Amino acid sequence: MSHTAILHCQQLGMTYTEGPDDVEVLSSINLHIEPGERIAVVGQSGSGKSTLLHLLGGLDLPTAGSVWIDGQEMSRLSDAKRGLVRNQYLGFVYQFHHLLPEFTAIENVAMPLLIRGTDTQQAKQKAAELLSDIGLGHRLEHRPVELSGGERQRTAIARALVTEPAIVLADEPTGNLDEKTAQGVFEMMMELNTRINTALVMVTHDTGLANKMDKVFHLERGTLSEVGK
Repeated sequence: MSHTAILHCQQLGMTYTEGPDDVEVLSSINLHIEPGERIAVVGQSGSGKSTLLHLLGGLDLPTAGSVWIDGQEMSRLSDAKRGLVRNQYLGFVYQFHHLLPEFTAIENVAMPLLIRGTDTQQAKQKAAELLSDIGLGHRLEHRPVELSGGERQRTAIARALVTEPAIVLADEPTGNLDEKTAQGVFEMMMELNTRINTALVMVTHDTGLANKMDKVFHLERGTLSEVGK
């Protein structure tokens, strides 16, 4: 195991109980993520890709194995402590933007900083700078309903990156966008990954995008294996 890994999991497994049956979704998964590394996870619908991201991000706890973030085993932490670790080290991007509809773009992006305890003015300044960097400086005061699909997703990505997290976990971040917009959003994520040195773990069904990452892993029947490029 690399000692520079920000996040790693060992023998990770997840089994759900459905009535009298146990359904194994993930089994014996080992993964090590280095600073700035870009990893794609591909697989058929229902193969457990989203479940894997939830476990890596400490949103759910595994039934077997362990997840470590910056040397801390997530399953040994309280709910409150796991929340602090997520806020400090992780950013999340989903297929649907999950922006808070009652808040403006700048307020949505500033939210993780405010949760961290950053001064309001400072948080909004950093949010404004990041939104300007991605071409949304003219949309700071617009609410999600007033933004296009691509603008909403770029705002969601800015929210994930505003704390300069060690890792961004992205679940089909371009899956709800047209091809041109999806390519633009992907290129923005790559540029920010390079500039901030944030590691990126992206679940995607788009093999073209996946092959632009450093490593590609295939999830099938609960087992994760690296795909040669």
